[in-house]
Amino acid sequence: MSKITAAITAVGAYVPEYVLTNEILETMVETNDDWITSRTGIKERRILKDPDKGTSYLAIQAAQNLISKSNLDPSEIDMVIVATATPDLPVASTAAYVATTIGAVNAFSYDLQAACSSFLYGMSTASAYIASGKYNKVLLIGADKMSSIIDYTDRTTCIIFGDGAGAALFEPNEEGLGLQDEYLRSDGIGRNFLKIEAGGSLLPPSAETIANKQHYVYQDGKTVFKFAVSNMADVSELIMKRNNLTNDDVNWLVAHQANKRIIDATARRMQLDDSKVLMNIQHYGNTTSATLPLLLNDFESKFKKGDNLIFAAFGGGFTWGSIYLKWAYNA
Repeated sequence: MSKITAAITAVGAYVPEYVLTNEILETMVETNDDWITSRTGIKERRILKDPDKGTSYLAIQAAQNLISKSNLDPSEIDMVIVATATPDLPVASTAAYVATTIGAVNAFSYDLQAACSSFLYGMSTASAYIASGKYNKVLLIGADKMSSIIDYTDRTTCIIFGDGAGAALFEPNEEGLGLQDEYLRSDGIGRNFLKIEAGGSLLPPSAETIANKQHYVYQDGKTVFKFAVSNMADVSELIMKRNNLTNDDVNWLVAHQANKRIIDATARRMQLDDSKVLMNIQHYGNTTSATLPLLLNDFESKFKKGDNLIFAAFGGGFTWGSIYLKWAYNA
């Protein structure tokens, strides 16, 4: 009997209509297009402006896009994982609401939070459920409404983040396609450098925490950049060596879209030609849990069955890792 692996069999995505350009940001904070572009590679990002819509709205739209593209019956979905750093509510599961809304009435569901590594970690989780033989269709959604936790008077963070969602369906495969290997890491030192200070059990909400803007993302940019560059490159190189892959063997680098310089550094370490490096950061900025599935959706037409994809991500915590996956279908 062939070994069961977990393959991605369909993808979908959604980004809000409103486009926040660098030129608009110039009217909000002291910055300019040249500075933002040269340091991050970002030209614009999408923002969900409707105050009555949260991360679940983005996730539902991405899931429905996947369902309609693949003619999937949502009642056949066994489980739904929503990878997110911005759940709708602190306690009630966003994934449970998403699953019910999309008609995945036979699925169980939960949220997964590992900051910008959430979707990467979710790939490992979804694949393990499939490989167990107990589940046949696992829907993994990466979604974040980052605009809900960004201070738009803070030029160090407001230029980076955007809103969006992407989804991937994992199913069993007996052809040796799908997830091949993973190397996932974390280090609690990161909690000092990338965080939201208030709103959790350590520092509950109060008039003082709101006045001090402690419910917005804080980032020590230089430290995070240094850790991200070295660690994303390290794990991507390691996963190649561990699987005897040369730069010729790798078809695509699917890297977290936080900063173009970090992506470029990772590609250089892997000795990859620029044509193999997927990039859409210029359009969306850093959408946190949504970056990897947005890349899959945007570049789906380029993938061929059997292509070798290397995924890499780095996020708050710190969390990071790399996954080697063989693509399972021709679009």
